Amino acid sequence: MNQDMNVIGRNVLVNIVGYVNDVPAKIDTGADASSVWATNIHINEIGELTFTLFGKASPFYTGKVIKRKTYTAVKVRNSTGHEQIRYRTMVPVEIAGRRIRVRFNLSDRSVNNYPILIGRRTLSNKFIVDVTKYEHVAPIKETGKSITNELLKNPHEFHRKYHGNQSN
Repeated sequence: MNQDMNVIGRNVLVNIVGYVNDVPAKIDTGADASSVWATNIHINEIGELTFTLFGKASPFYTGKVIKRKTYTAVKVRNSTGHEQIRYRTMVPVEIAGRRIRVRFNLSDRSVNNYPILIGRRTLSNKFIVDVTKYEHVAPIKETGKSITNELLKNPHEFHRKYHGNQSN
């Protein structure tokens, strides 16, 4: 084991160098790449990739436009199996006191609990993940609570509504 590897938990607070500090990030050893919530993504007339970190509704939104001359485009398959084209660029961050450059996919993470996802490529040879540790508690989404309440009211009707007449 490399002695220079920091131990981090299932989520961490990330500083995006020069932009914003203490942004909660999910650690996902099942994801290959890392992604960050970005909005206003464009390529301008001179070929620069421009974007803003986060959305206006986010407490981490600064409105500051970031420009990159070096970037790539990748096809990404999301969790539902749909392919999307996303831009990817390097962003300097600080995780657990260690400053590194991370290749982030720019994506809409507005519906996710965490505006940043850290994947295997970023973690590899830099961090060890201890799932019993964490730095941030994700908010409980109301939809999970309300659907359970619906189930408890009438389990049979709930099953018919969401699963129809499927049989196993």
